[in-house]
Amino acid sequence: MTVLVLALIAGAVIGLALGALGGGGSVLAVPALIYLLGFTPAAATTASLIIVTATSATALYAHTRDGNVAWKTGALFAAAGIVPAFLAGAVAGRLPAAVLTAAFAVVAALAALRMLRPSASEPPDRIRPGKAAGAGAGLGAVTGFLGVGGGFLAVPALVSVLGLAMRRAVGTSLLVITVNSLAALAARTGTGGGLHWEIIGPFTGAAILGAWDGKRLATKISGTTLQKIFASVLLAVAAFMLVDVIV
Repeated sequence: MTVLVLALIAGAVIGLALGALGGGGSVLAVPALIYLLGFTPAAATTASLIIVTATSATALYAHTRDGNVAWKTGALFAAAGIVPAFLAGAVAGRLPAAVLTAAFAVVAALAALRMLRPSASEPPDRIRPGKAAGAGAGLGAVTGFLGVGGGFLAVPALVSVLGLAMRRAVGTSLLVITVNSLAALAARTGTGGGLHWEIIGPFTGAAILGAWDGKRLATKISGTTLQKIFASVLLAVAAFMLVDVIV
């Protein structure tokens, strides 16, 4: 199977998960780029940011049409993450491959466990600006460091910290992810050695198309079922990456 075909398949699967779950799907982009397409960990996290930015911006447009984006709230939340995303993105490009891989595997495992045991987030009685800023900064750091969108963190935070309804939290998280990913990419300008645009382009295109299909799939299959399937796959991938680092 050629590298191009693998890129198209991987992109479609990741886009499908992102569109169906409203976040979390992009976390599989990094291991796919490393183990299927031969990218180094540093190049994979940078390429993942490109894919995440393009896919999230496209999905954001779709949610905007449906009126599911809280622009002011999302902009304030995203603003808190811009500097951490930029700084983390600059640091990540200079770390050993094993450190990046291990850190990513741990975060992926935590994301999978969160999906398997979703927390019953309730809107707060009162929004605390300090807590909201801290959550936004933390999400920005994760995005910049690991090259993932962080939707699995953004959606619960927007519900429990800022009091958004779930549907609006999903749409607003795409705004936050797009802004943070752009900031992290800016920090990595000039450090993109090892990027193969002939792979990233088709991968991104397939992910964007897959996200539209995923949105339709979500209307036919239970969200809980989809989440459990994806979380199980993600947990297996995280375990594989940790074993690969240790061995």
